[in-house]
Amino acid sequence: VQLQASGGGLVQAGESLRLSCVASGITLDYHTIGWIRQSPGKEREWLSSISSTDGSTYYADSMKGRFTISGDFAKNTVHLHIDGLKPEDTGIYYCAVLSDTPDSADYDDPNEYDYWGRGTQVTVSS
Repeated sequence: VQLQASGGGLVQAGESLRLSCVASGITLDYHTIGWIRQSPGKEREWLSSISSTDGSTYYADSMKGRFTISGDFAKNTVHLHIDGLKPEDTGIYYCAVLSDTPDSADYDDPNEYDYWGRGTQVTVSS
């Protein structure tokens, strides 16, 4: 299983980004796909997840309103759109796959995820 994240970069505060994650070697049917962030000096932080079964979406409370997750499961692809970027959003953004549906797993616990990509760096300047 390989997860390829892309779309990161250096942006100014207030701008938007669309991150993408393409999965290969796996058919996303009864899975949960999540985005997790690792910021400098901080623990991994779960941001959002989506169910490949029914498209249900889940967000960390602090991310609601600025983050939008979406999926095109025919293409094994998940996106994370981030609006109003802030310097504190700086970090490496990982996509990860949990081998279960969200209602059967702790989708907000990064340790629950089975497969991880290498991440894409997002740097937000003030």
